[in-house]
Amino acid sequence: MVLKSIKTDISNGYKRKLYSISDLSREFDVTTRTIRFYEDAGLLSPVRQGRNRCYSIRDRTRLKLILRGKRLGFSLNEIGEMFRLYDSEPGEVAQLNHILDKITEKMQLLERQLEDIQIVMRELREFRTQCRERLEQMAEN
Repeated sequence: MVLKSIKTDISNGYKRKLYSISDLSREFDVTTRTIRFYEDAGLLSPVRQGRNRCYSIRDRTRLKLILRGKRLGFSLNEIGEMFRLYDSEPGEVAQLNHILDKITEKMQLLERQLEDIQIVMRELREFRTQCRERLEQMAEN
């Protein structure tokens, strides 16, 4: 999605796209307060131009990952931990093993939740069928 109000910043000799808090709010259908909350939590780090927050492509990507992580049941602490691991020096075996453990735990939890959802869906279908049958019986009388 190309936003009309994308700004550019020329610093360190290169040009980069910047997004306003309103741009990101509209694009991801979240409030500006939510974005500021993620900033206060240290998950986003916009640059300031006067009183305005200007978010980079990196911030935009992180916001997308935060929202996806929240939908998948990750806490903000877990998301922040993943960001810190991603930002750390490469080749840290302990860090990579830690994140693999976290991913495995989350996958197991989601698999259990999926099984629970499938059971509830079956029960709801059965109950719906019973209700329809009962309505048909009542209509015949």
